Amino acid sequence: MSSSSPPPSNTAAREQASDSPTPRSTVVAPSRGRKFRIKLAAFMRWIHIYLSLFGLAIVLFFSATGITLNHPGWFFGETERTIQIESDLNAKWLNLDVPEIGPEVEQDESRRVAKLEVVEHLRKVHGIRGALTELKVDEAECTVTFKGPGYAADVFIDRQSGHYQLSESYHGLIAILNDLHKGRDTGMVWSVVIDLSAILLIVVSMSGLILLFYIKRRRLPGLVTGLVGAAIVLVVYWVAIS
Repeated sequence: MSSSSPPPSNTAAREQASDSPTPRSTVVAPSRGRKFRIKLAAFMRWIHIYLSLFGLAIVLFFSATGITLNHPGWFFGETERTIQIESDLNAKWLNLDVPEIGPEVEQDESRRVAKLEVVEHLRKVHGIRGALTELKVDEAECTVTFKGPGYAADVFIDRQSGHYQLSESYHGLIAILNDLHKGRDTGMVWSVVIDLSAILLIVVSMSGLILLFYIKRRRLPGLVTGLVGAAIVLVVYWVAIS
């Protein structure tokens, strides 16, 4: 009768496995170039998301007013209301005594007008808004013009009597929005807002384009889509405008 050796126990197998050396996985540290690309992608993602949210209101404003500007008739943008007023101001402000420059030099009539007093009187009495855009003086008349978004006021003053005629024009909300879009008669502060908005849109667009290069599956379709869009704009310009 032949005898066979008993199978090894589970305990012995575990002890044998624990005595054998365990292979160690090698961890490769990312290179400096890869670290830079990772940080750049994270920064561009942060810029793209938060600048898009920060400029959401101004982007919506210029997008919507682009439609109202292109089609003012759709939104009653051509409506206008005009007010005519006649009154008088101090005639002394229009004929000040100033020293003569000399017979050989042409006299500047505007030196004989108290411009600040005239402008402040008109603003205070009639509530004129907008910026002073023109103040012309000749021997008989003084003309003052104020302009703002969707607003204009023209004043014609007789220098001898101080009697003047004021004409105010109001063009409605859509005209105000359209003038804000164009930056017409809006002043320096709004001009800076327009410039900053343009810079913001450039940064958001470029950061989105840079992020596209980090998405391998979307890189080629995204670039092709962008090129097709640019080509369509050029074709429309070439066929319909140039």
